[in-house]
Amino acid sequence: MNETDLYTLEVHGLAPTGQLGPEPWLSDPDTIAVLDAIEAGGHPARFVGGCVRDAIAHRPVSDIDIATPERPEQVMEFLDSRGIKVVPTGIRHGTVTAVSGRHAFQITTLRKDVETDGRHATVAFTDDWIADARRRDFTFNALSATRNGEVYDPFEGIPDLAHGYVRFIGRPSDRIAEDYLRVLRFFRFRATHGREPTNPDALVACRLAADHLKSLSGERVRDEMLKILTAPNSAEILLMMRGEKVLQEVLPEAADLGRLRAVEWLETKAIKVVGVGPDRMRRLAATLEPSSAETSSAAIAHRWRLSNRETSRLATMAIPLGIDPDSPLDERRAALHDSGVEAFRDRVLLMWAGEVANEPRVPATRTAAWIETLELASDWTSPVFPLTGHDVMRLGIERGPAIGEALRAVEDWWAAGGFNASRDDCLEELRRRYAA
Repeated sequence: MNETDLYTLEVHGLAPTGQLGPEPWLSDPDTIAVLDAIEAGGHPARFVGGCVRDAIAHRPVSDIDIATPERPEQVMEFLDSRGIKVVPTGIRHGTVTAVSGRHAFQITTLRKDVETDGRHATVAFTDDWIADARRRDFTFNALSATRNGEVYDPFEGIPDLAHGYVRFIGRPSDRIAEDYLRVLRFFRFRATHGREPTNPDALVACRLAADHLKSLSGERVRDEMLKILTAPNSAEILLMMRGEKVLQEVLPEAADLGRLRAVEWLETKAIKVVGVGPDRMRRLAATLEPSSAETSSAAIAHRWRLSNRETSRLATMAIPLGIDPDSPLDERRAALHDSGVEAFRDRVLLMWAGEVANEPRVPATRTAAWIETLELASDWTSPVFPLTGHDVMRLGIERGPAIGEALRAVEDWWAAGGFNASRDDCLEELRRRYAA
């Protein structure tokens, strides 16, 4: 798309060209209260970005973003005068958050880019809706709508959305040079909103910019990559990213995309087991080569700044479970008790996916055994081990690691026996092992 084409579209973008259907969030009293506060006295406001895009695509709308030419300090005054809580979440960049009833609305002053370096942008406020739309990444993300549902589409985002065509506004290389994260955003929207054929110009631009991805913060990369992994076709997208030399820059540890494809298939199509569904952390673990998964998971957790819970979960999934679906029932139940429901389910699915990736055709009896093993976790309540540290100390063992080691040893014995041993039986086993 050349500059003349852009100008022609911008002229058309001065008038609404579409209409949203009835949307609950449009008529929600919380939404109306925020718009009333901003528009009092004739101040304009529009819905922008994802809420408009997804409403047109008949997808669920989660975040509701609003844009206005009014400066953030004025927006805060408007909201405060109506008794609406407002938080200056990014006031330097023109963004405040209004909390109305049960909803939070991000409200941003119209902006234009003054300077960009691929990671950060210096912006200036403007009253030009087209200038604000033009600084966005893709055509269908430049849509905006009034409170009456009138849609403004300056860059033909509606037809692109209808055809599943992810297209940058203007030259892809220019948009990417402004913010290299747009490489990952392209693949994310290709996963969630795109269809074949994939935009060839965009792919070339992403490949040429791939080396710059290392300049991005781990947190920004993490957020986009986890969204890609949540998509129904994440394995396909990661393969596309690998072909364009992008995956190697952001997730070099990803070696086992066949196992990822198998995990997706199990989660969404192959089985219906309570508690099994698409899971981004499990899919991330599925990309790792099992023989080096512990080292890889630690590297990813550090680089992406994963939360403590995510780090622990990823590390746990890297450890082999030590049983398979043909193991005796007591052994599988013991592994479930030891792992906990979530970790057991994760590790069983990863084991099964690895088997499917290597040998797609397996006997029906084997498949039934995998399902039976997964279903153990569906309504599992771990039995309570009947001994405590006081029982160990009564044998003369001093406080410290030795108490936990003794309890764990007897608990393993108790679990291996199907949790049937009574408290007296466990005490006897404790004395047999540790009494002086």
